[in-house]
Amino acid sequence: MSIITRNLFLAVAFCAFFKGYSQDSLQQKSNIQQYTPSKLVGKGQYDVKWFNNLYTETKSTFASGKIPRQTFFTSTIEGYTGVGNNKRWNVGAILEFRSNVIGDRSALDVFKFDGENNTARSGLTSIAPSVKFVPIASVSNFSIQSSFFLPLVDNETENGVFLDQKGYIWQNRFFYDYTFPGDKWQLFSEINSELSFGDKEESFANNSLNLTPGLFLSYFPSSKFTVLALAQHSQRLDLGNDFTQDFTALGGGAKYQLTNALNLEVLYTNFVRGNNTGLGQTFNLGLRGIF
Repeated sequence: MSIITRNLFLAVAFCAFFKGYSQDSLQQKSNIQQYTPSKLVGKGQYDVKWFNNLYTETKSTFASGKIPRQTFFTSTIEGYTGVGNNKRWNVGAILEFRSNVIGDRSALDVFKFDGENNTARSGLTSIAPSVKFVPIASVSNFSIQSSFFLPLVDNETENGVFLDQKGYIWQNRFFYDYTFPGDKWQLFSEINSELSFGDKEESFANNSLNLTPGLFLSYFPSSKFTVLALAQHSQRLDLGNDFTQDFTALGGGAKYQLTNALNLEVLYTNFVRGNNTGLGQTFNLGLRGIF
């Protein structure tokens, strides 16, 4: 074999090995690495998420000292599918179910759904058609989710028990993520805006704009597991309802890729400060599938 032929053979073999190695490395990336909320699924794919949030409080900025425990549970189902061939459009819907208890009842009483002694309420509270899109074709890790929530509650508060807002909400969430070289660290950012409108007398939030920026820093010990820290701030602006509100929350959590399609998420947050709000904690559990 001549030197030229041998070198050509080695070059081809090296390229084939490198290509195969790159493909294997790409295939080893899990959904929790690739499909942050910024990323859209393709045509024929489905992105379904079931997320549960339990918020409980014994402190409030409306009162001094300890208050009787109040607990608010929200279970959300989101589903999207890809439209088109370029992963720039997803369409779907969001459903929200809530169960709330007051009167110093146990936090876990939200799962009794009993309405006992006028201290509890529960039910399907809103539905929202939703769309996700990538506005800049060359920046696939920046996307916007726009949803319009339709209230399903008759009364926001009954017998002193709050269930959910009775008003329309136009929600726009702006997502961006950045993965650092080496695929071990990832920074995800979000700005959530919610424009609430309707009869001022029917909801504390109607005719206001709520802005909630957040940062999430994730570390991947492996492609199937990540731990994360988060910081969020929420600011409600008065647009005619004479009510403002703000709070700051810090927390952390983890995600684990159960199968090629399913991943599990757990989160904890603590409301460290605020105005015109409760000061409690949230415990969150989510299951997401990409098929």
